Amino acid sequence: MNFVVDKEDAITLSEAQDAEEEQVEMSLRPQSLDQYLGQARVKKEMAVYIKAARQRDEALDHVLLYGPPGLGKTTLAFVIAHELGVHLKSTSGPAIEKAGDLVALLSELDPGDVLFIDEIHRLPKPIEEVLYSAMEDFYVDIMIGEGETTHAVHVPLPPFTLIGATTLAGQLSAPLRDRFGIVEHMQYYTVNELEQIIQRSGDVFHTSIAPEAAHELARRSRGTPRVANRLLKRVRDFAEVKGEDTISLKTTEHALKQLQVDDEGLDLTDRKLLRTMIEGYGGGPVGIRTLAASVGEDIDTIESLYEPYLLQHGFILLTPRGRMATDKAYAQLGLPNPNEE
Repeated sequence: MNFVVDKEDAITLSEAQDAEEEQVEMSLRPQSLDQYLGQARVKKEMAVYIKAARQRDEALDHVLLYGPPGLGKTTLAFVIAHELGVHLKSTSGPAIEKAGDLVALLSELDPGDVLFIDEIHRLPKPIEEVLYSAMEDFYVDIMIGEGETTHAVHVPLPPFTLIGATTLAGQLSAPLRDRFGIVEHMQYYTVNELEQIIQRSGDVFHTSIAPEAAHELARRSRGTPRVANRLLKRVRDFAEVKGEDTISLKTTEHALKQLQVDDEGLDLTDRKLLRTMIEGYGGGPVGIRTLAASVGEDIDTIESLYEPYLLQHGFILLTPRGRMATDKAYAQLGLPNPNEE
């Protein structure tokens, strides 16, 4: 499979960690829908769409995958391409800076191929508009030359499938969103599904983990395979230092305590957000901009990475006036709750 990767000359520590995590995900990545764990509804629907496209010998309709980070959107894009028997080119919204970048990607596709754009909500508006004709009619018109020599060039494209992934579907423009024929919402994983993923990842890592340890790790992984695999790697380190052949429940609990992941899967940033709302703003309501400035996090990061889990598990509420901490948040942090006085 082919990849288009945007690299800076200087790689920060954070970027290096991201690259390492991507390599881990590549090693764990399933090749087929049967191997892909979780997301049962999405898999069932995609199997039908893929089979129908192959029977008609047509390109699969364009696919939009949305949901919180780490739920397997990129992995599913690779699986779809593999199931279709075509090549996949991968890039991201911020990496496509001008129309020529997009045209270069599209012109390299063979009929039926998949173009995967991660963070598609971050595509520049002019690039997004170029995509419209490419998605609907498989051509692009680009302007070349300057001044009086400027003229349009019509570039025909082979039928292809665009798979877009986003954590913030609400930030997609309506015209772009409406051009996706298949829209799938990726859900958080169950504890049982995460246990299966952890056991499978353990096999890939040549690491044995006790069932009760896998259950505890799954329970604290925020419903997210990426988190589960990251925590498994760190717990494995503790087990190896202790000389364990099989990761035990005791070592897992000790490692998670050292990593400051609590019994609800909340990490330092989660607790910082809740504590700021409670101690700094009386539990809320507090606006997202104020909250982001107070904790030193980016608004998009809070909205895509932290809020969905906190909302789904009842730690915060969204109101017209802002975010509010719930009674469950007070209890989890062990803070006095004025609502109970």
